[in-house]
Amino acid sequence: MRQDYNTSGTSRVIGDAEHPTRRVMSASSLTGDRVRNSAGEDLGKVEEIMVDVPTGRIAYAVLSFGGFLGMGNKLFAIPWQALTLDEAEHEFVLNVDKQTLENAPGFDKDNWPDMADPTWGGQIFSHYGYEPYWNPGSRADERDRVQTEGTFETRGERTLKGGGSL
Repeated sequence: MRQDYNTSGTSRVIGDAEHPTRRVMSASSLTGDRVRNSAGEDLGKVEEIMVDVPTGRIAYAVLSFGGFLGMGNKLFAIPWQALTLDEAEHEFVLNVDKQTLENAPGFDKDNWPDMADPTWGGQIFSHYGYEPYWNPGSRADERDRVQTEGTFETRGERTLKGGGSL
């Protein structure tokens, strides 16, 4: 799927004819969506989407998993870039097995960790195989720098805001 970027600042459908996706969506339309892995196993649902206010980035999604009928659910912080939205199915795909999720650092609804603690956040990102976006020189940091300079990067290809490629 190739992504096209709208230079007028309005949201439009991107993707291919069979699997269109919207570039901009409300957080409330995504919370409550189920999460599955690539094997089709149910991993829970998105409870919250957490925003890093100073940077305006989505830091991570809070996934509820386990328990029975909503009782005893454990919560997990999932790096946003680890999730892929399947808009047609109203679900996210997290490419991990249940065991990886069960072994992840988690928390309960009445005892949330300090979300601004970079040590805790670094452990979360590392568990899922991602580098924290706040680390200088990370791929996410580079993408932010490129966008600030007037370009968008898509899968290693840079596209100018006004069109064309670098």
